[in-house]
Amino acid sequence: MKRFLKWFAGFLIAIVALLYITDYEYILKGMRIVYLTGHSTAFIDDHSYFENDTIAASVQPQPWPLHANYNLEKATEKLVETNEALGTVAFLIIKNDSIWFEEYANNYGAASQTNSFSMAKSITSALLGKAIQERYIKSLEQPVSDFYPQFKESGMTVGDLSSMASGLNWDESYKSPFSVTARSYYADNLAKTILNLKVTESPGRQYTYLSGNTQLLGMVLETATQKRLAAYLSESFWKPMGFEQPALWQVDDAKHRLVKAYCCIAGNARDFARFGKLYKDFGKWNGQQLIDSVFAAKSITPRFEESPEYGYGFWLSNHLDKKIFVMRGILGQYVITIPEDNIIIVRLGHNRGVRSEKPFSDDFYIFVEEAYKMLEKNS
Repeated sequence: MKRFLKWFAGFLIAIVALLYITDYEYILKGMRIVYLTGHSTAFIDDHSYFENDTIAASVQPQPWPLHANYNLEKATEKLVETNEALGTVAFLIIKNDSIWFEEYANNYGAASQTNSFSMAKSITSALLGKAIQERYIKSLEQPVSDFYPQFKESGMTVGDLSSMASGLNWDESYKSPFSVTARSYYADNLAKTILNLKVTESPGRQYTYLSGNTQLLGMVLETATQKRLAAYLSESFWKPMGFEQPALWQVDDAKHRLVKAYCCIAGNARDFARFGKLYKDFGKWNGQQLIDSVFAAKSITPRFEESPEYGYGFWLSNHLDKKIFVMRGILGQYVITIPEDNIIIVRLGHNRGVRSEKPFSDDFYIFVEEAYKMLEKNS
């Protein structure tokens, strides 16, 4: 037995050494954060295990008003079942810019901060709109090489990054610990990882969802504005839109402090919903034009006819014959906005529904359908 334990200890030491030698030591960090906390993947409360930058709140908060019929209608049976099965921690329906329905799971509430995951892509794209409006960036057509000369011969533009049409050789794999996606989430020096990417397909030709696009976009924004992205986000949106709480944006490590622009803002449901209202009103917030209306409209319109599910930073759907735009995270984080009916649906939680050939997993369609049933019963 002693011989076995000695052999096993030596084996583990060799594995750890090999990970460091081959520059895969971030896998150990991932194992510590995920498996040693009882999880099997990244989770909604993981921000406390990472370094974070703070997105400062507004000194003049603008709370959402409560609808006259606030919480008078109960969730449908199917919605209750879905929320319980998928571990929903926050579910909101906002009607006519007032909170109509609001429900939280045990140990969560209106102030609870959970991981946005890829809903941050929409927010980073909004920052692109702001940077264009403030002339830090010329237009969607400005070459990325103006900021990172290593992409000089690529023809890739900042608009290509926002619309997922860069042609970068990023591997959007969530299962392999050796993928660039895993490295970007757990390793340090994120910029080094991103700048090692190559453009291997013609940019601007077709949609291919790559988190690396948004990360590079975030780096472009920091270079163009000469501002840390969390500070620019606070200045551009959190403060003028009256966000009630500061939020946290994960960074790669204590030394480099580059935000993970493609994901990982720890915020609450009420505050995430504000971006639905901003784009519903074409970039205007309570009379102030925070981003250009043409940019906002373009963002929630498909760039490619053959890929109607995506615009610039936002997912799109025509479910129930409605024009819907969506902020979306990997574990079923949603800000679902339906402008024609002045409805915003927010869902945050631990798990998403079943994937299919449709652009969204089945939970998305359930949330929309059941919200309408609730609203119809109360109308």
